[in-house]
Amino acid sequence: MIDIHSHLLPGVDDGSPSIEVSVPVLERFGKDGVAILVCTPHLNASQARSAPHAEYVDILAELRRAAPRMPELRLGWEIMLDSPGVDLTSPTLTLGDSRALLVEFTRGGMPRGATAELRRIIRSGRTAILAHPERYFGCTLELVHEWRSIGVVIQTDASMLNARGVPGEIARAMLGGGLIDILASDNHGDHRSLAAVRDWLIERGGTAQVDLLTNTNAMLVLNDEDPLPVPPLKPGLVDRFRRFFGG
Repeated sequence: MIDIHSHLLPGVDDGSPSIEVSVPVLERFGKDGVAILVCTPHLNASQARSAPHAEYVDILAELRRAAPRMPELRLGWEIMLDSPGVDLTSPTLTLGDSRALLVEFTRGGMPRGATAELRRIIRSGRTAILAHPERYFGCTLELVHEWRSIGVVIQTDASMLNARGVPGEIARAMLGGGLIDILASDNHGDHRSLAAVRDWLIERGGTAQVDLLTNTNAMLVLNDEDPLPVPPLKPGLVDRFRRFFGG
């Protein structure tokens, strides 16, 4: 598996506070089958020009030395689009050496012109990966369709698929309709992972979806290629997913 969204770079944001917290999570991920993990600390777009890239490269090197086994670690950012029109074309802002940007909106609601801002980023030559749209107040399946139609890559948090409330319902509806391109853990030094969802889907015949959602599409994006369509789940499987996880 490949996990493109995590907060395991220690001591830099609201994620893992230390290497001692990050290493056991990385060891667990390695046992789960995560081969590549991108550390994506928070960054506001308005502060992109002063992003502490060199400092974080050094911290990532320390983490690699502390966890020399799998998974392979890469550096990226989760960029909050707090200000429209910011130049985000610097190669220091992307996921690893790709042209992909992991971006997000505030939970309180999407700004006016959200779609236009995503389109602007794509036209600048970057692949816009929208993190966890199911968490944004006002997000609808119609909006997700619109974003995908302009080339936005949709990343959903695996933990949202078994969440209660509106975010969980939206995430499951997106999964059922083939609207998710990539699943990620969004781990903050805690229990979250891709493994539970992967195992559940494989046991119930969702092998094709799992490979695309947790491996192939992430690799394609990191290699600057377009993700492949994820087939909708079989009728009734999303309902079984909801019942199994108590959603």
